[in-house]
Amino acid sequence: MALLHDRGPLSRRSVRLGLAAVLGMALIAVAARGVHAAPDRTTTPIHHLVVIFQENVAFDHYFGTYPVAANPAGEPQFTAAPGTPMVDGLTPALLTDNPNGADPFRLDRQQAMTCDMDHEVAPEQRAVDGGRMDRFVEETGNRQTGCRPETVMGYYDGNTVTALWNYAQHYAMSDNSYGTTFGPSTIGALNLIAGQTHGAVPADVTDAAGRAVVRDGTLVRNLAPAYDDCSRGQTIAMTGRNVGDLLNAKGIRWGWFQGGFRPTGTQDGLSVCGSRSTNVDGRAVADYMPIVEPFQYYLPTANPHHLPPSSVAQIGTTDQANHQYSLADFWDALDAGHLPAVSFLKASSAEDGHAGFSDPLDEQRFLVTTINRIERSPSWRSAAIVIAYDDSDGWYDHVAPPLVSASDTAEDSRTGSGRCGTSSPGAYAGRCGYGPRLPLLVISPFARQNFVDHSLTDQSSILRFIEDNWDLGRLGDQSFDADAGTLDTMFDFTPASPAAPLLLDPATGEPIRPTRQ
Repeated sequence: MALLHDRGPLSRRSVRLGLAAVLGMALIAVAARGVHAAPDRTTTPIHHLVVIFQENVAFDHYFGTYPVAANPAGEPQFTAAPGTPMVDGLTPALLTDNPNGADPFRLDRQQAMTCDMDHEVAPEQRAVDGGRMDRFVEETGNRQTGCRPETVMGYYDGNTVTALWNYAQHYAMSDNSYGTTFGPSTIGALNLIAGQTHGAVPADVTDAAGRAVVRDGTLVRNLAPAYDDCSRGQTIAMTGRNVGDLLNAKGIRWGWFQGGFRPTGTQDGLSVCGSRSTNVDGRAVADYMPIVEPFQYYLPTANPHHLPPSSVAQIGTTDQANHQYSLADFWDALDAGHLPAVSFLKASSAEDGHAGFSDPLDEQRFLVTTINRIERSPSWRSAAIVIAYDDSDGWYDHVAPPLVSASDTAEDSRTGSGRCGTSSPGAYAGRCGYGPRLPLLVISPFARQNFVDHSLTDQSSILRFIEDNWDLGRLGDQSFDADAGTLDTMFDFTPASPAAPLLLDPATGEPIRPTRQ
């Protein structure tokens, strides 16, 4: 169904009245056909993929000095095992004679909560400065009251992001993975599920400051999804297909599970997402943010009213929840033995790692609690967990991203004012990429152990793994899935000894020691 609207962004009310009937009829039709999950046929031993999609971390911000931690007294310790591979990280020269306006510096556990950096398309590209990577303080450093722009050069080590370093030590990580394009959270979330930020309706949208939010049909800034009762203000819809459409076509069980998705009430006939959680700084943060729920931008995969699944047994199928769930539904499905083949997990905002309202310690608690529980389940034997991030938050990273997708909009400045390379005729504008380097980890019995992958990948590589593992085909329409690098090099599907579960302490990130009997 094509949506045309030439008088500004779609309102929540107009979407509800104009499209709820269409969505309801589609779901009734699916239910009437008795669609259920197809037999689980995969091209690898992975039958359950869990993608934990976190927020706003550049690679050097978490792994710049891996595997060497400072190990001050009184903090969780990290000492690398012999033979641990090095990463393309912060060299002594970069640490003490950096080309930026400040040298990188270590952030301690007591500095877990920081200001949010500037991570819009234009500042991120200007920070790259033609590949010199030397303008982060000026371009993405936060200059708001109470923030220091030099903070953008800060990094954590294995005494704060201890769990992530231990996962990297025990399983596989990449030091050459990137955001598919530059820009903030919604852009990364759409690239994860569609390899695509083009197809926005309305095709041109500006914000109150007159800045482009959608340009020529491509999203270039965050904007809330049209098919979500909990959206506020301006909204957009996305046309085209996403991975949910491909999974549905094959009858594969799947779902997006997000903290705070379950409504806390209604107002004016619309669901309200009002739950809040307290972060390590003592601040209460709204659990649910619509701008990071990508399936709510597409009518065929949306659950506008945040309806619950009709039963635990139906989680992952096309019922009234339409594959969009609360995190609590994920645990119900796991405990009942109904884990979908593909699950996307989104933490509540206080635990998603986004600077300004989350932090590494709250994030660690979520990651470890989640991964421990999956590793203790029967599904672990055929599972893979991917930890990935939606954008860099503007944090300093020293590696210039490769230029694989050109663009020439007013927001671009990768290779000059209004330029990100030279775009090809007919190519969708506003998709300059790759964007910043981001962490990527694979946790699985089939993950290569204590392994650093140097293969070139991006966010749409996760999409491509899903397509290949379940033989779904490609999305087309200039989706980046067609050219994405593979994640296969992070796996060993014929291991002599599969990787054992690594259970960690959610507070410290250190391995849990078995209790002697």
